[in-house]
Amino acid sequence: MTAAAGADRYAAPPAPYRRSYDPRADRRHRSGARAADQTDSRPPRREASMSQHPPAQQQRHPGETGPMEPRPRDEMADYTGRDLLANKKALVSGGDSGIGRAVCAAFAKEGADVAIGYLSEDADAEHTAGLVRNEDRSSLLIRGDVADEQHCTDMVERTAREFGRIDVLVAHAATQQPVSDFAELSTEQLRRTFEVNVFGVFWTLRAAAPYLAPDASIVITGSVNALRGNKSLIDYSASKAAVHNLTYSLAQHYVQESIRVNCVAPGPVWTPLIPSTLSEDRVEGFGGQAPVGRAADPDEIAPSYVFFASNRLSSYYTGEVLAPTGGEIRAG
Repeated sequence: MTAAAGADRYAAPPAPYRRSYDPRADRRHRSGARAADQTDSRPPRREASMSQHPPAQQQRHPGETGPMEPRPRDEMADYTGRDLLANKKALVSGGDSGIGRAVCAAFAKEGADVAIGYLSEDADAEHTAGLVRNEDRSSLLIRGDVADEQHCTDMVERTAREFGRIDVLVAHAATQQPVSDFAELSTEQLRRTFEVNVFGVFWTLRAAAPYLAPDASIVITGSVNALRGNKSLIDYSASKAAVHNLTYSLAQHYVQESIRVNCVAPGPVWTPLIPSTLSEDRVEGFGGQAPVGRAADPDEIAPSYVFFASNRLSSYYTGEVLAPTGGEIRAG
């Protein structure tokens, strides 16, 4: 390369590409933008949820949405679908309330028919099914305990029978019970936690294997507690760590079949599980320890499930753990 050629490399661009900065024009541009904003016909920005500071309260397990104060945002009311799941068939365990409800509503808005597994909260489940039907999608309610292996099989087979296949499977049902002293953690509680949170996930996914579509997506609900532990949710944290590892293993197992397996590991979320499993004093101000200073509403977590469920958005993602934790960087 000649010296002249080297000099040309750093020469100013041709005149048509040169721009000079005119501060007066810039001020006029910004002034016009502000004027346009003032006449914008879009609705005002939604205020932050009251779940930033829930008062002391308690319910009997498994809890219901109705008595919660404040009511969580869990219906995806201001969410607009884009046919990301058009004509897909989904099964969501633990879909009656909280994150599960928001996921069902979002899936329906994206064009999916949704089977909703739930424990015993009939009123909440019916409400969620109504949200699905409001989007002109089919809903199916399946009542039962995922700690029962036969129920997991029945739930999957009924979904496949009604819908013909399973394109998206969300293993969300879970339970928790804090203890103040490790010595208080009974074998009965340990078994119950693992039967719901681990065995139930395993049984459901195994039963679904013959019915999964070739490009199916499996999404397992984990927890921030699986990533860094919790001194009072000891068995729960261990169970969630187990399903994180199950995510990694099944992602490798299914990769040649183009079936993707991923995990969402939320931080604190305002759902019926909180007032039905924590003491009143721990419910008060729940989630305030998060860097953002509050718990999430379920509506803020559900888009993570849409992302993993949609092949259009996440076709290259499998074996991933997405952690919407409100700024807890360590959980990444």
